[in-house]
Parts: sequence; C-alpha cells; structure tokens
Amino acid sequence: MIRSSKRYSLAAVVAFAALLLVGCGKKTETPAATPPKAEPLKIAFAYVGPVGDGGWTFAHDNGRKAIEKEFGDKVVTTFTENVPESADAERVIRDMASQGNKLVFGTTFGYMEPMLKVAAEFKDTKFEHATGYKRAANMNSYDSRTYEGAYMAGIIAGKMTQNGTLGVVASIPIPEVIRNINSFTLGAQTVNPNIKTKVVWVNAWFDPPKETEAATSLINSGADVLFQNTDSAAVLKTAESKGKRAFGWDSDMTAYGPKAHLASAIINWAPYYVKTTRDVLEGNWKGDGGVWWGVKEGAIDLVSIAEDVPSETKARIDEIKSGLKAGTFNIWKGPIKDQSGKEILKDGETADDKFLGATNFYVKGVEGKIPGSK
Repeated sequence: MIRSSKRYSLAAVVAFAALLLVGCGKKTETPAATPPKAEPLKIAFAYVGPVGDGGWTFAHDNGRKAIEKEFGDKVVTTFTENVPESADAERVIRDMASQGNKLVFGTTFGYMEPMLKVAAEFKDTKFEHATGYKRAANMNSYDSRTYEGAYMAGIIAGKMTQNGTLGVVASIPIPEVIRNINSFTLGAQTVNPNIKTKVVWVNAWFDPPKETEAATSLINSGADVLFQNTDSAAVLKTAESKGKRAFGWDSDMTAYGPKAHLASAIINWAPYYVKTTRDVLEGNWKGDGGVWWGVKEGAIDLVSIAEDVPSETKARIDEIKSGLKAGTFNIWKGPIKDQSGKEILKDGETADDKFLGATNFYVKGVEGKIPGSK
C-alpha cells in the first residue's frame, strides 16, 4: 500500500508539472498587433456638364461609380459638376488637390492647360486628363475612339435615310469632333456613296436650347437622320418631336426618344478608371503617358439598335465590331478624299493615330466649312 500511495503521489506531481508548463507556454504568447487601417485613396472628378445630362458627363459618372463598386472603402470619390472650360477650371482643380485628393480626373478637352499648370504645383498628386495630348511626370492623358461608334452609326444612318441627307449637331471644332463627323459620313457612304452630311456648330458641349435649335435647323434643311457630338439628349428629343430619326451619343439615350432612336454610340469609361485606380493603390501608376481605347478594349460600343433596322445591317455592325476587336478592320483606309476631291489617303493606305489626331478637314460628302478654317 505504501508503494501504491507513492505511485499515485508521483503521478499527481507529473500532472501538476505538465499544467505548469502549459500555463507557462500561454504566458509567453503575445497577441498580434492589429496593423493600422490604411487611409482611403481620395479621388476627385471635374465635370464640364451636369451628371444628369444623359450623355458625356453621365458616362463619366458611371465610371466613377464603377470605382466605388470595385474598391469599396479603399477609396473615397467626389465630383464637381458644371465646371466651365475657363479660369474656373484651374481654381476647381487646384482646390481638389489642396483638399488631399491624390488622384484627379479632368473630363474634358478644355481642362488640359489648367490641369497642366496645377500638376506642376502638386507633384505628389496624380492627374488624368481626358481627350487632351499634353502630359507631365504626374499627368497622363486618356481618350476613347469615339469615331468607331460614329462610323457604325453612320452605316445605320446610310441604310435608314430616305432622302440621302444626314445632319450633325457639332460642338467644338477640334480634331476629335471633326473626325467623328467624317467617320459618321464614311460609314454612311459604304451603304450609299451619294450621302450628303450637313453640319451645324453650336460651339458648346452642353447647351440644350442651342442643340435643339441646331437640330431643328437641320431638319428644316432636309436632313431626315440626325447625329450629334454634343452632351445632352436634345437632338434625339427634337427628332422624336418632328418624326425623324436620330442617335444617342456617349450614353444609351433610348428613353429620351424611343420612336426616333436608331442606336446609341456609347463610351464605357469604367475599364480605364478601374485600371488607373488599381495602379495607384498598388503603386504601379506611371505618369507622362497616354492611352486611346476603343471597341477592342471595351471602351466603345453601339447599343440598343432599333428593331426596324434590317438584319443584314445589324450583321454588318457585328462584323465591324469583331474586326475592330481583332485589329483586322480599319475605318480610315483609302481611298479617301476630302470635300474638294483631293485624295488624302491612297487606295489601301491606312491612317495612323498621328494622322487621326490632326484631323482638320471634311471628307467628301460633308457640306460647309469648318469654323476658323480658311
């Protein structure tokens, strides 16, 4: 019995020692420190029009919302709408940088010089300018190949016009807009080589009363299908009210004139905005660069084609989209002549981006003169 008691006593000691060892082990552990939560990236957008314009600015704001959806609490976005292309733009952009926004998007051509000036003052802020061509170490440019959407719309216009006369409500006489007028006309002429395009310039991106007046003038002068390079839905609404046909621009405008609507040439800014934001968050953003995205990158599309557009025309649009995505189709391929009959691209010759970026002429079939040209 004595030996048995000693055995139990020894077992108790061993068990107690094991408990002590376990306890000691726990005491040496320290809870892992919770890393401080990173501050969200502040991003600001300057808009030339109202977010509810149904076109250009609406499309940019959809891109801003795509950033929020993609990155959640890693970002904080803000915007200022109706910022004119004037000294006010410089003030607004400088204020955005001063408020701690480290990524600033300027969404119209006229912001180029003001943004370039502010970028020189705020070296730690990253600036992105839409549709321009000037850059800096902390400023990029980005653009969309809107002429691809214009060309596809032209094919539909060429098929659907009853009298061969098209009308374009144009905004500002810069290469971007002139290129779109020409591309629209070239697309239409693949269907009917005798197509004529009339143009009325309103010298503004967003001015619904002027856009309405211009659309009415074009209809009164014989145009039965209207196209636009302006930001509101006024052109489509006018066509609807007068029993003509028209296209949406920058965003899907079907709802503004469902009877008149033939299709909408839209821009999707989300792919570029999401990529740029990710590059900044991951430390991969680089300045002094530029991109020009189109159908291939998912930035341009022609959507909501009207039911009465013939199936063969719709099939042709699908072929062009496939060709643009694959790089096997080129819109600007000769022979192409200007309105005086001078050959600007020889048979089989294709235009490069430098050529397209300097467009300052009308192609054959476009009537009138470009404002400011000799």
